[in-house]
Amino acid sequence: MGVLGRLRRGLASLVGPERRADGGRDPDGVVTEKVQADREGEFVVFQIGMRVNQFWKVHRWLPVALVAPRMVRELQSDPDSGLLGSRTVVGPGLRNIGFVQYWDSFESLREYAHDEDRRHRPAWVDYYQDGTADDSSVGIWHETYVVGEDDHETVYNNVPPHGLGAADGSDLVPATGDSDSATGRLGRRVQADDPSEGA
Repeated sequence: MGVLGRLRRGLASLVGPERRADGGRDPDGVVTEKVQADREGEFVVFQIGMRVNQFWKVHRWLPVALVAPRMVRELQSDPDSGLLGSRTVVGPGLRNIGFVQYWDSFESLREYAHDEDRRHRPAWVDYYQDGTADDSSVGIWHETYVVGEDDHETVYNNVPPHGLGAADGSDLVPATGDSDSATGRLGRRVQADDPSEGA
């Protein structure tokens, strides 16, 4: 195995195995039928990550890389945290590590982020007070999307439960009939001659 392969494997072990709230489903079990995630109510999609800009400044980026999976484990160990699911994402390249998370509400996410007794707030303060934020060796980012009950659609076929379909509180139901297309799953009407239907 080459140097890059060993480095990639090392980074993957750094963030730990993929861990997520999965509603008790077998995460390795492939769902062979075409299904969609059925979920009631509003939810939040939260993407958060880091980008290593200067690999040689290990003292700057390693603490950020180490605390991130600890935060996820902290959230997953608390059934009242509001975290519904989390997936680790590495790439593109070796510089980027992040998480795609599903939350029950923006309020739960905000409460966790500002709680002085949880891992996020002290790590955030350290990042800004120890000079890491000012020297550009590692960058951090996040995006938050509040999604209404009828403002999303999903489809899964021949994959294990994934994303919203693996999040706590989501049921996998057949994507047939009116739900056979993205337009149908969103409950919208289309022209009968639209060639893009059926996706």
